[in-house]
This record gives sequence, structure tokens and C-alpha cells, in this order.
Amino acid sequence: MKVIKWLDDHLEEFLLIVALVLITLVSFVQVIIRKVPWIPSLQWAEEFCRFMWIWSVFLSLPYTIRRGSMLRVTVAIDLLPEKGRKVINLLVDIINIAVMCVLLYHCLVGSKAVFIKNIRKIELSPAMLWPMWTIYLSLPVGFFLGVVRGVQILVEHIKNFNVHQLTALEQTVADAAEEVATAQNAEAEKKEA
Repeated sequence: MKVIKWLDDHLEEFLLIVALVLITLVSFVQVIIRKVPWIPSLQWAEEFCRFMWIWSVFLSLPYTIRRGSMLRVTVAIDLLPEKGRKVINLLVDIINIAVMCVLLYHCLVGSKAVFIKNIRKIELSPAMLWPMWTIYLSLPVGFFLGVVRGVQILVEHIKNFNVHQLTALEQTVADAAEEVATAQNAEAEKKEA
């Protein structure tokens, strides 16, 4: 059960960290190797980094949905009463789920079916000779996880519908007050020591 809880909390985060660390390491090695004239450059490095970036983009979709860190303009929503804000949040959750479902459908079985069409033909990447379906797999994985995370957030918002929620401005003021208190406590501890 702990594994499932950890996967629920950290799956996308872990995969994004792995992808970004790999991009950093391969790019760093490639830059170093380019400066050493007797070592041949890594022909596959740029392609590998590009593929990792593609995977990280599609894995960041469910991550931002789960963390609630999507770009939002909250000024107009904050002017509404609390129930109105919560209804808008529910509508946004439903729209997010619908969009992810439509994208997943078109990725798998729609008229273009990007993933399915590319898994049938054996196409290899030029430098690494990876099957291209491994790259196209990032689309259905990202959209499927986006649907799952969207449903989780929708359920969470429904459960907490009657719980008081701060506006963005109130949350910012509360966070700032907490930071000031932390800084003052640290300063007071330095003076005592």
C-alpha cells in the first residue's frame, strides 16, 4: 500500500527528475567531449535529449494538474463569493478532464491516431535507432495520467466543497506573514546565540 501511495504522490515528479537529470548529464558530457579533439562526439546525444524533453513535456501535464500549479488568472475569480469560486474550480476540473479525454481518444483511436499509426510501422530514430513508438508513447501516457489526475482533483474539490478556501490574495498575504515570522524567529535565535 505504501508503494501505491508513493506512486500516487510522486510518480510524475520522479520521472521528470530522472528525465531532467539524464538531459543534464548527457548534455554536460557532450559539451566536454566536444572540447577534447581526440574523442569523437556523441552522435546520439542531441536526439536523446530531444526525446527526454518530449517525455518531460507530456509528463508535466498530469504533474501540474495534480499540484494545482497550472497557469490561472485568479483576479476575476477572487471577486466572486466563495461558492462561486468553488463552482468555477469544478467547471475547470471537468473541462480539463474532457480535454485530456479528447486528446487521449485522438491519440489512440481517432482519425489521426498518432500513437497507433506509428506503432504499426517500424520506424527507427536516425541516431539512436530507437523505435519511434517509444517517443509517441509519451502522448497517451501523458494524457491518460492527465485524466487520472484530473479525476483525483475533481473528487478532492467535491469533498472539500464546504471547507473554507482562501483567495489567491489572502493566501499570498498568509504566506508572506509566515515567511516574515520565520525570518524574525531565525534572527531572534541568532541574537540569543
